[in-house]
Amino acid sequence: MKTVIRHLAAAGLLALAAGTASAGVTVNYIEPDRFSDVPFASWERDETLKELTEHFAKLGAELPPGQDLRIDVKDIDLAGREYPTRGVRDLRVVRSNGADWPRIDLHYTVEQDDRVLRSGEAQLRDMAFMDRIGRANDSDSLRFEKRMIDDWFYSTIMPRERAARR
Repeated sequence: MKTVIRHLAAAGLLALAAGTASAGVTVNYIEPDRFSDVPFASWERDETLKELTEHFAKLGAELPPGQDLRIDVKDIDLAGREYPTRGVRDLRVVRSNGADWPRIDLHYTVEQDDRVLRSGEAQLRDMAFMDRIGRANDSDSLRFEKRMIDDWFYSTIMPRERAARR
């Protein structure tokens, strides 16, 4: 029964993600119930993936008119480790030694007028995520992952815009 519920939740999430297209961005999560490290509770996992989807969409709004970005997320390992609690949410602990850095594996495609401009596999990693200060909102539970996504987006998808931001 638990497996059936998990598959239904995953199917619902995939349907939500597949329908999540804004500003030329489509984000799909490939087998999210098999990701290395996202919250176990389906409602919390859905919330985490929705927040990541919104962040990709926010970045995608900077794409030139007519360009579309498709992202297929294959695996996620959030910063820190999750520890079960007796409360509603489990506790995620990020230690100062930085041993549990964030990681996201994805495939991306940028298209314009049905022509592929660039595509590839990306393994996003930020082993120095604890060494950076002042660039992320401390109250955002996904601040390390979002910063890592920003770095990838501006170096791979929109490299000229990154240079202009400096």
